[in-house]
Parts: sequence; structure tokens; C-alpha cells
Amino acid sequence: IQLNYNGTQRGSIQTDGTVIAFNTGSDYRLKENEVALTDGITKVKQLKPYTFNFKDSPNKIDQGFFAHEVQPVVPGAVSGTKDAVHSEDKDSEGIKAGDIDAQQMDYAKLTPLLTAALQEAIEETESLKTLIKNSSSFAALKSSL
Repeated sequence: IQLNYNGTQRGSIQTDGTVIAFNTGSDYRLKENEVALTDGITKVKQLKPYTFNFKDSPNKIDQGFFAHEVQPVVPGAVSGTKDAVHSEDKDSEGIKAGDIDAQQMDYAKLTPLLTAALQEAIEETESLKTLIKNSSSFAALKSSL
């Protein structure tokens, strides 16, 4: 399945018969105004992962987030509005007025944030290792922290 916008493929769903891939356009030629992602650790600390089950699958344990809690941290990962409900019946879709119009998340949008946080943590670890290696005494290390 190919998803196009203005004559350019922006995404696809592909399979080799075993694996299914959900692809999002990421070509540099489609992007502009790039700025390095910073404060990854600070943002990751704001995320609240949970273990839970969906109400219609009480015996299946899952892990994830609540979309409305992720939205302030990574707005592009969430679609929909917190607590939204359908305003009218849509018989062809089995929807009744008042049914939940659930928020959804694109978990792949968390990957850049997690990568930035990991890179920051690696940099901090490497700096501390270098400091320890180059310290002539514990007192010097302690005073530098």
C-alpha cells in the first residue's frame, strides 16, 4: 500500500510475506528547518509508561502510555482529543453518538526522543569515566561534581 501526497510517496505498508513494515517518509529532501533535539532525558522523564490491559481484552497484558499524557511531551505522536466522543451515529462504521472517539499514538514518533536521551546519557557516562580516569584523587572528583 502506497500513501502519496502531492505526487510524492510519503509512506507505505509493505510485506515480504512474513514481516510487515509501516514506513513513514523520512527523506531529507522532504524536510527543512532541522534543529538538533535536546533535553531528551528531561523529556523522557516526563513520560509515564504503564503495564495495563485493554478493557475488551482483560487477559492480555500490554505496556504503553496514555495518549493524553504523552501529548504535551511529544505532540506529534498523538492524534485525537482527550475525552472526545462521536457526536452522531455512523451506522456504516458501527458508531453511535456518544461512543468514545479514542486518541491514538504513533509510537515510532518516540524513537527520536529516546535516541536523544540515550545519546545524552552516553555522553554523561563517557564524561564521568574520563573524569574518573584523569582524577588524581577522589577529592578532586568529588569537588568537580
